[in-house]
Amino acid sequence: MQTFKLVLYLLAILTSTSCTVLLFQGYYRKRVRLLLWSALCFAGLTLNNALVFVDLVVLPQIDLRLIRLLAALGGMALMLYGFIWDSD
Repeated sequence: MQTFKLVLYLLAILTSTSCTVLLFQGYYRKRVRLLLWSALCFAGLTLNNALVFVDLVVLPQIDLRLIRLLAALGGMALMLYGFIWDSD
């Protein structure tokens, strides 16, 4: 069961990292600002996934829940800001 969790967490990190990279590439190619905000959001979510891995697998004795949630909140706040900023 521990191996399944390890693979699952690593796949989540890999998936969110891939989305971040692809969104940044799309932004640099097309210069659409919504792609930038989406990429920044996924960067925060990637950090959140990495912190979940560290919190639950690497250092289970230390509670990193607040830091994880702040990373996810930061990513979502950037996305929300981008939606509001580019709403014209």
